[in-house]
Amino acid sequence: MLNDWATDPDASHVAVTPDDSELEELFADLAANISKPRATNIIINEIIHSDFTIVSITPPTKGTAIAVNTTTLQWKIPELGVSGNEGATLEFYIQHTSLNSGTKLVNQSVTYSDKEGNIVTFPEPSVKVDCGIIITPEPCPAPVDFTVDGCEDYMVVDLGDTYLESTGRIIELDVTIKNVCPGRRVAVGIILTETGCGGEEYPRGIKTLTIPAHSYPSCRDILVKCIRFVLPDDLDASCSFSGGMCSARKLKARVIAHNIDTDFKCCDTIVTI
Repeated sequence: MLNDWATDPDASHVAVTPDDSELEELFADLAANISKPRATNIIINEIIHSDFTIVSITPPTKGTAIAVNTTTLQWKIPELGVSGNEGATLEFYIQHTSLNSGTKLVNQSVTYSDKEGNIVTFPEPSVKVDCGIIITPEPCPAPVDFTVDGCEDYMVVDLGDTYLESTGRIIELDVTIKNVCPGRRVAVGIILTETGCGGEEYPRGIKTLTIPAHSYPSCRDILVKCIRFVLPDDLDASCSFSGGMCSARKLKARVIAHNIDTDFKCCDTIVTI
């Protein structure tokens, strides 16, 4: 019944003695273990998370440690706490190799064993990783395998078809703002959309600009030039089956403009006479 109640492994901390002499010996061993806890033939296997790799291991204060592979290390300690209370530390360095960010646990698992059957609880360290955002728009092309036979110094290989990558258009727009008064800055917004096969519109960009005030004596027109938009081909909404630079794309541009500066002032200003 005691063995059933006890935490496994129950043999390490449950003992039934038939007489007083064995009971005294048990208490003597218990006192020795409390005052001088011991562990021999210690083996610690630590596997770190797959988002990291082990870069280096510093020699531990007790025993030896080796890297089994890039994500696993093993720490062996012949004995610990045999002659008195004793501790041991191990430091190792890891490098983050994944592309995603966040707070991540360092260890995937840690296992401990020794000759005495001790049980050890390890902490769960974590690190906060901020990778930023990495985008690879052009992957490496698939290779074409071929073999040049021995003693052959000339051959012709057909590599098949290949296509232009990352094609698209750069649209450059000009707009004339009419009757801009002197001393007035102007805010301009340009909204660009693309018309699809069914007449639906898809957003393709927005730009907002500040046009400096002019000092001419009267109102005049202001020409705003070189407002650029980028249209990658992967956003092509046209009905053309040819795709790429061969398709015609229908676009719409909307312009909003208004004065920034004004002579208006609220009339609720308190005037003391």
